[in-house]
Amino acid sequence: MSGKRHTASVRTLALTLPPGFRIEHHQHDWPQLIFAVSGVITVTTDRGSWVVPPMRAVWMAAAVSHRLDMTGTVAMRTIYFSPKAASGVDRPCCVMSVSPLLRELITHIVDLGALYEDNAAHLRLQGLLLDLLVAMPESPLTVPMPHDPRARRVADRVLAGPGARLPLARLAKGVGASPRTLERAFHTETLMTFGRWRHQVRLLEALRLLGDGMPVTSVAHRVGYASPSAFVAAFRRALGRSPARYFDPPDRQAKARVFPATPSIR
Repeated sequence: MSGKRHTASVRTLALTLPPGFRIEHHQHDWPQLIFAVSGVITVTTDRGSWVVPPMRAVWMAAAVSHRLDMTGTVAMRTIYFSPKAASGVDRPCCVMSVSPLLRELITHIVDLGALYEDNAAHLRLQGLLLDLLVAMPESPLTVPMPHDPRARRVADRVLAGPGARLPLARLAKGVGASPRTLERAFHTETLMTFGRWRHQVRLLEALRLLGDGMPVTSVAHRVGYASPSAFVAAFRRALGRSPARYFDPPDRQAKARVFPATPSIR
């Protein structure tokens, strides 16, 4: 007699991948959460790219073609949600912070291998996971790409050499548009000025280099800053932490709290 067939609402995958490993463009019928335990993952789509440092995750909607590039040795945990299970997650592709609770929940679910619709305990785990995903704040770790072909050629030139200090007038040569037209295209299609967009490219390139173990001083010069101090200040303004501390693991212990002495009972 055949056993009852269980229907999975969540599937999981755990991989450890070497530096420089690439997973070429592909897409899934199920939306997924890609979590970087260690190393840095760069996720690239036609619409832009996202950098996923350790203890961050990227939400990838279903049917979006994407490529994954690994910086450093990457320990990756992926959770796939059935369309029915993910119906309450109404957010675009984005990088999000991972709280200690969410980290432990992802680890536990990946260890289980899958969550099933007919298992009450699994449904409770799934509900908590989805609640946390909806509540997690987005991290500013994305570079949107312009669609205008002229602006796209300029964007590709910047991506090929993020540290170059060429002005937009130089980058615009040969693309068939004036600097003013290109500025307008970047602002309209990426919601950033060209200068802000290039700053974001440099920031995410810095994250990849830092994740690969490059010293802060070398990273500062590689991504086009005149001095390490200028780079550190810009990095801290954007991400709220210095480059040297950005990859520190989250504190697993709650901060000690001082309670008033309990009065004795007589």
